[in-house]
Amino acid sequence: MFGEGPLLVVAPHPDDEVLGVGGTIARLAAQGREVYVVIVTRADPAIFPDYSLEEGRGEAMKADDILGVRKTIFLEGFPAALLDTVPQSALNAALQREVDQIDPEFVFVPYPGDLHRDHRVIAEAALVATRPNKTSRIRGILAYETLSETNWNAFPLTSGFVANTYVDISDFLDAKMGAMRAYKSQVKPFPHERSLEAIEALARTRGATAGVKAAEAFALIRQTYR
Repeated sequence: MFGEGPLLVVAPHPDDEVLGVGGTIARLAAQGREVYVVIVTRADPAIFPDYSLEEGRGEAMKADDILGVRKTIFLEGFPAALLDTVPQSALNAALQREVDQIDPEFVFVPYPGDLHRDHRVIAEAALVATRPNKTSRIRGILAYETLSETNWNAFPLTSGFVANTYVDISDFLDAKMGAMRAYKSQVKPFPHERSLEAIEALARTRGATAGVKAAEAFALIRQTYR
């Protein structure tokens, strides 16, 4: 389904790539595919005094290593929860540079209807950076769901996440859970949605919907058959 070229996961914050695409990343990496993760924002101490930049990036490197990510890229100049202080054009350009350099065949982006404004703004910027043109080999763009963001918006006043694509991660759920455990600062006790129990429950539910033991669900935005 995902061709043979590199794949790119755009994550607004550290851990979003695991929550939304962790099992799929592990599956593709095990197949020998090159998977790149771009983490867009950085924690600003003015807003996140108890969460250091080094801690978050260290956890991300450990988690992505468990999944088999080829390279984790941290953008600079985009403070988490303060993206309204940054020109949209700067964010568009930064993601465009990464897309041009990686030249991915498929791109995973946050769902544009997520509650967190960072997710919405970054999803829009990712779609700008992946516009179809003659020089791009991008064949598909998929939006992933993020627990505590995708389903916490004001439905039905806003558009809800409707999955139309499922990836079987039955053999890679353990890798996804192991990667999430690496984010010690982000894992919460059950029944919080970012608890290990809730993450596994969603994977099992998505799997049951697709007729497999565990799955990740996506909203396919665009796919080109060549």
